[in-house]
Amino acid sequence: MLKKILLPTILLVLSYGFWLSDDFKEISAGVAIFMFGMLALEQGFRTFTGGVLENLMNKTTSSLPKSLTFGIVSTSILQSSSLVSVITISFLSAGLISLVSGIGIIFGANLGTTTGAWLIAGLGLKIKISAYAMPMLVFGVLLILQKSKNLNGVGYVLAGLGFLFLGIHYMKEGFEAFKDTLNLAEYAVQGYPGLFLFMLIGALATVIMQSSHATLVLIITALAAYQITYENALALAIGANIGTTITAILGSISANAQGKRLAAAHLAFNLVTGLIAILFIFQLMIAVNEISQFFGIRENDYTLKLAVFHTLFNLIGVLVMTPLINPLVKILERLFKEKKPEIDQPKFLTESAIDFPETAVKAVLQESLHVYDNAQSVLIHALGYKRPEVLSTLDLLEVAEEQKKLTRLDIDAAYERSIKGLYSAIVAFISRADFSWQVGQSADLHHLREANQHVVEAIKDMKHLQKNMIRYINADHAAMRHAYDQLRSQLAVIIRQLEEIRLTDESDTAILSLDSLKLMVKETHESFYSTLIELIRKGSIVPERGTSLMNDSNYTYSIAMNLIRAGQTLFVTGPREMAAAVRTIALSDNELQAVSDQHQASESNDPTLIGLPQELSGNETEKTAP
Repeated sequence: MLKKILLPTILLVLSYGFWLSDDFKEISAGVAIFMFGMLALEQGFRTFTGGVLENLMNKTTSSLPKSLTFGIVSTSILQSSSLVSVITISFLSAGLISLVSGIGIIFGANLGTTTGAWLIAGLGLKIKISAYAMPMLVFGVLLILQKSKNLNGVGYVLAGLGFLFLGIHYMKEGFEAFKDTLNLAEYAVQGYPGLFLFMLIGALATVIMQSSHATLVLIITALAAYQITYENALALAIGANIGTTITAILGSISANAQGKRLAAAHLAFNLVTGLIAILFIFQLMIAVNEISQFFGIRENDYTLKLAVFHTLFNLIGVLVMTPLINPLVKILERLFKEKKPEIDQPKFLTESAIDFPETAVKAVLQESLHVYDNAQSVLIHALGYKRPEVLSTLDLLEVAEEQKKLTRLDIDAAYERSIKGLYSAIVAFISRADFSWQVGQSADLHHLREANQHVVEAIKDMKHLQKNMIRYINADHAAMRHAYDQLRSQLAVIIRQLEEIRLTDESDTAILSLDSLKLMVKETHESFYSTLIELIRKGSIVPERGTSLMNDSNYTYSIAMNLIRAGQTLFVTGPREMAAAVRTIALSDNELQAVSDQHQASESNDPTLIGLPQELSGNETEKTAP
């Protein structure tokens, strides 16, 4: 509703301004060109965020000082606090950084964005930058037309800088000419009424343009042309700082609770910083004069003084708010709580994550682990265990044998409730992630999709296994009950061992541990199968029950192998090159069979992991009729 009213109003005001003055037209064109340059510059930097910026963020945000430094440096280089904010929200929503680290980055970004005012006031207004804009535009557009990703990215950066410089030039010329027609400085408002009025104007302008950089350029060029007073310019800068939170707020709309907490922290920082700047405006002006005098800035160079002021009050905000981060996190966690719907919803697949290839891969990995954890809980419950039992050091066969009865789990309902929605969301998310030029990320997404398929297949197999397992464990048939206790306890052991590999092994050793587990499952399954065939041939068990055990042994084997194959993607983390390398040494099905044949040729045929119960592995015949 607000957009429907706001946009037509802005268009009407601009149209009236164009009709009223050609100089206003030139200023507006300058703002538009500058903002287009910001978009082009951001697009160029996005081209190079296919892993570099995200990996750097992952490595340099382990502590609060590092997070602050990353925010300052990255925003100073990229000259886009919006891009840094969106990437931070996507990382936080994907669970890749903590809320404390995310807040530290945002605080640092607020300080880093002040470098823009220095560049504009110290360079943009001192030289004829339009002369540099033209070559940048020519070379930039030429490179944009190339197919190479890197050349394309450089082209966008050059074109963006060219449009930025050109926009500043038009704004500067427009304000210079405008003062001959109308002197806006005559409408200056002194004292606190003026401060609050112009702060509101600055915030509104930033909300409309969604760029504090554009607002600052407008303020600095107007101040350079003496179209606004120095005091009112300071208030406009404070307002621009507050208005810039709109980017983080918009970016958090599609984010989870963590993203919303970060946007609220951003808003809190800018509101507190703005309040401090307003309350102590005159003391800060004295401090600015002292700092300017120390660095040799002229008394009447108000544009550079504005840059000093902008840096000073943001620095004060960082110093005041940083010690309060931990209490702020606790408040935000109480305000924005994670919802617990009846049907499990994706936690990490957000709109902000899909824009960045590396972040999208990490988000899918986290969501896939979410699916794996849910599937693990379903399997453990269906097998008749409790999660603490499976993840402990208890003898799981003894735990199974102590149970008098096994309760049936509605696997279809559990699948619908905790897996299907997540799996569908992952498939839909991957299908929308068009990273054809990011070969590494596209391959990662392919492997992750396969890993989810393996997990889903394991749940389907569990549904089939459960039928006879419930039937024979709850029946008065000791031999068959013991056989199924063996199957379910050993499958629970595999889940336990997979969790141990997940938590303790590094990527390069995890794949070897998984191969070893895969080989053990393969050998014991074949041993179980061949022993069972022999017992049926000798008449030790009746064929009807023997074939049930064969089928369910196959389901058990399939569940185990699907979980292991999922683990080969989900548990092998680290640098992409190393993950790809260790995957290549994983045993294929043919290699697995060859190694298994070698082991069987040299070892005995006794079942060890998924083994036969003692009653069925000897010469005793079955006494109970089928």
